[in-house]
Amino acid sequence: MKIAQLTPGSGDNFYCENCLRDAALVRAIRDQGHDVTMIPMYLPLQTDKDRKTSNAPIFFGGINVYLQQKSGFFRRTPRWLDKLFDSPKLLSWVSRRAGAVDAKDLGETTVSMLKGQEGKQVKELERLGQWLAQEENRPDVICLSNLLLAGMVKRLKEAVRAPVVCLLQDEDEFLDELAEQYKEQAWQLLKECAKGIDKFISVSEYFAGHISERADIPREKIEVIYTGIEVDRCPSKEKLPDRPTIGYLSRMCETKGLEILIDAFVKLKKQKALSEVELKIAGGHTAEDKSYLERINSKLRKAGVEKSVQWVDAMRPSAKLDLLKNVSVVCVPEVREPAYGLYVLESLAAGTVVVQPAIGVFRELCEQVGEAVILYEPNGPEVLADKLSFVLRDEEQLKRLGGAGREAIIEKFDIKQSAVNYIRVFEETVSNFNR
Repeated sequence: MKIAQLTPGSGDNFYCENCLRDAALVRAIRDQGHDVTMIPMYLPLQTDKDRKTSNAPIFFGGINVYLQQKSGFFRRTPRWLDKLFDSPKLLSWVSRRAGAVDAKDLGETTVSMLKGQEGKQVKELERLGQWLAQEENRPDVICLSNLLLAGMVKRLKEAVRAPVVCLLQDEDEFLDELAEQYKEQAWQLLKECAKGIDKFISVSEYFAGHISERADIPREKIEVIYTGIEVDRCPSKEKLPDRPTIGYLSRMCETKGLEILIDAFVKLKKQKALSEVELKIAGGHTAEDKSYLERINSKLRKAGVEKSVQWVDAMRPSAKLDLLKNVSVVCVPEVREPAYGLYVLESLAAGTVVVQPAIGVFRELCEQVGEAVILYEPNGPEVLADKLSFVLRDEEQLKRLGGAGREAIIEKFDIKQSAVNYIRVFEETVSNFNR
């Protein structure tokens, strides 16, 4: 089967679950003998920096999308000029600037993209359609990384006469952060565009029900497949660190609850039994997050605990694995209800217990993997500090639960099995489309 996978890139500035999920799936599906063309959009894929996965040009390059949004002149420029702006190095540089991936600054563009052929990026859409229509590129099925790409469905189906499958993960979070004058319009456009999609695959039962209601998608059109991870690339830790250590692995921003963890950490440092506790923070950030991080650093300095906090560059796979193997627990106290939680799976695969608020997919993961996912509520620093204190004081429990969590991940969340399930859905969708 020939599959075209369209995945928006985020550069290499922060831990992007969508990019990591898509790249792992593409590799696993290729390993099973299928021909997958991974097409990066907007910005270079984070995963390509260390392990090249994409095998197509960048489409809808972020600079061209922006220029075409702002000026009619750039909607008519020749391809040779557009190509200069699609340079991966230039796009990577742009991704580090404020607003490159921030919903608050992308309202106009989001609406335009959802308008598809009526939007201001129609030149980019035509280019992608023509490229996919070429015999050597024509897929049996097109897979969209997320529902925000739904504006291109009508044109792509016309170009290649193939069905479209769409993955679902946290689209509502981006849309809800749009400026008010764009939010409602974007939701309405998305609901209309979604009608042209043949099948949806959600990362969890929780999110399937949630997005079905919010985007008016019939629940029977949504299949739930746990994406899983490359367990072969997640060696288990050999021992706990010498000092109790908390790990954080996600984008360093407000919605991921980093400040809640910082406040809980300050409280833990005041406990005599945990005065030596350390915190390792990883996941990267964008320019938009800098003022938030400055506030957090100010808190740490005022509390006199900044020397017990290590900021880790975990954008490289080796550094991320090193982090997961050298912490006692991982905690990302997300504020919004999450759909997925890739870092939970990666932590458990390394034999590391996770402590998470009892919201969104975390309840579901707890049911799947057992006690290695430790839940708490409500999601505030006081309750979190109490839960972490209880967990960190019992090393034997950490070892036992960490081992059990790793076994559960190997059994239920291996990306190889996920790939089998995805291929089944792709084949069924193609079959139904061709009837």
